[in-house]
Amino acid sequence: MTAHKTLLLCSCDKTQRFDSKLLQTAAGAEHVVEANQLCGNDLGIAAEHLSANNKVLIACGQQSVLFERLAEDVYAETQHAAPLNTIDIRDRAGWSSPDAKPERLAAKQAALVAAAQLPPPIAPAKTIQSNGVCCIIGPTEEALRMAELVKDELGVTCIVNDAGPVTLPSAAYDVAKGQLASAYGALGNFQLEFSQLQALNPAGRGEPGYGEVKATARSDCDVFIDLRGGNPAFPSHQKRNGYFWADPNKTGELERIALTARDRVGEFEKTVYFRLEESLCAHSRANKPGCTRCLDVCPTEAIFSARDHVQIDSDICAGCGSCAAVCPTSAISMTETPFEALTKALEVMAKVYREHTHQSPRLVFHTLSAGAEAITYLARYDNGLADDLIPMGLEHTDRIGHAEIMAAFGAGYAEVLILVDNEIDRRAVAAEIELAQAMLEGTHNAPSRIRVIEPIELCNPGDNAGRVSDPVLLVGGRRDVTRVTAAAMTDKIEAPVPLPVGAPYGAINIDSDKCTLCLACVSLCPTGALGDHPDRPEVQFTENACVQCGVCDSTCPETAITLIPQLDLSKNALTARPLHSEEPYECINCGTPFGVASTINRIIEKLENQHWMYKNSDNVQLIRMCDNCRVKAQFHSDRAPMAGGDRPRVRTSDDYLDS
Repeated sequence: MTAHKTLLLCSCDKTQRFDSKLLQTAAGAEHVVEANQLCGNDLGIAAEHLSANNKVLIACGQQSVLFERLAEDVYAETQHAAPLNTIDIRDRAGWSSPDAKPERLAAKQAALVAAAQLPPPIAPAKTIQSNGVCCIIGPTEEALRMAELVKDELGVTCIVNDAGPVTLPSAAYDVAKGQLASAYGALGNFQLEFSQLQALNPAGRGEPGYGEVKATARSDCDVFIDLRGGNPAFPSHQKRNGYFWADPNKTGELERIALTARDRVGEFEKTVYFRLEESLCAHSRANKPGCTRCLDVCPTEAIFSARDHVQIDSDICAGCGSCAAVCPTSAISMTETPFEALTKALEVMAKVYREHTHQSPRLVFHTLSAGAEAITYLARYDNGLADDLIPMGLEHTDRIGHAEIMAAFGAGYAEVLILVDNEIDRRAVAAEIELAQAMLEGTHNAPSRIRVIEPIELCNPGDNAGRVSDPVLLVGGRRDVTRVTAAAMTDKIEAPVPLPVGAPYGAINIDSDKCTLCLACVSLCPTGALGDHPDRPEVQFTENACVQCGVCDSTCPETAITLIPQLDLSKNALTARPLHSEEPYECINCGTPFGVASTINRIIEKLENQHWMYKNSDNVQLIRMCDNCRVKAQFHSDRAPMAGGDRPRVRTSDDYLDS
């Protein structure tokens, strides 16, 4: 039996207003209770409902930890506590400018509450085992000091990279000298390679020395502490589990790292952020290179080529989602924020807001870390979010691609803003924003409806008048939603929309003077965009299926193919059309079409009376025959290499009786 729900609303000491009936409907709650200081004087109200049987939804994000502890206390006393969820509506929709319209704020609060009722995606997890084997690399003084800090919890090996003195070798850890050549892996499975490695010789009197030099050596460890002071061993090193890089420009780095590194022992649960469908990947076919978009954008280098498709190291993947944002075939999808769940939340929030205001909201994507903190700061110390601006929090803004942006417009948002945390994140979304802006410009909409903003711009009101088409049904994959939305945003479909180079939509041009209709491109096309005709030499093309992976271009032996990035919104893009065709050559013996007329004629022209096998001979006629007729002609030819004499007459019983 499904438990009923109780919604607890708090005015935060009478600093925000809300429409309790509207929020009750949005939450699907049977009961709604209002309070002024739920984390203080009215804390007993929260405890009372946590002791009951209904599910409890508390509309307060700031004190979520307090309410979770309260639920634990209730359970400890009564062996029962109601299921608890919390949601912030104050910072995102309650505290706003004095000029904010109450009906907009109420509609925004209801939109946020309604979206929070959607079932969250369930991401799979894996177990990582760390035995606490630690490798510390850096100058002698810093490396040995770090070893002293972590030796009690971790099994330490120090690889020093200078000639500093080791005054007293310790039995608690090993010491060697060498240079890091390469590094790979993550927590529980680092693989390090060194050059010029020398192990410390602790024997003898006086200053310890190092032994014989090994040109190369390899070591595996669970925790990797890098004190070299130069460039980190990994790109986006902050996202690499188990790797600690000491910033030489900061003080107290050794103590900070040691405090965290000591806890990296035992079993850890790591989310598997992605789902990979290898059969959909357009990375390569038959060793011919194709799409490399995910390889190009992965900040942690967790993606690598595995012949006809890519593979992703789940230990290294940090779940930023940049690969899923650019994957043209949806071979890579995210488990924490799948496209379908994200678009559903966008759709619900826009629908609720429009129903209660009859206006179009704006959307801002932000991170759940720095972005959420900026929103909280603006709400408390400034005018807060504009009353028409609905926030959508994600772990990483890298997750936002052109399809997510277009889905927002399809849901009915007037603008899509992206609040990035730093310049690295800004560069990560730049190409996808450029692609979406090109689609807007090609459909006669203002490209400025998509932009990256600074936190202070969250307070600025928008102007939604006359800029938004009616919402569309957001069903299907990323390409389907993009196409439907773009078509809905244009009044009249004219020519295809030109897109930037590298866009995952487009056409193919074949140079008919070069193409021999060998159909190599057709046989290797990973999406089926290229096809042939069953009855004649012809290359057919379905533009809607083309992802501009480039396999056809790299495959074509005549370099006759050119990729044209564009988005054709007409129905012509949905059906196959001929790109290049020729008349078939008919067999001179049986009339069966068996090849391309121009190709057969060129072969005859090059060989007839030019090659010794085709001089003073009727061998050229064999070229004009189909496979069956050619075999028959050769078998019955006077010059057939396997030909014998005339077959002797079969002798019968009468022949023997007459003899």
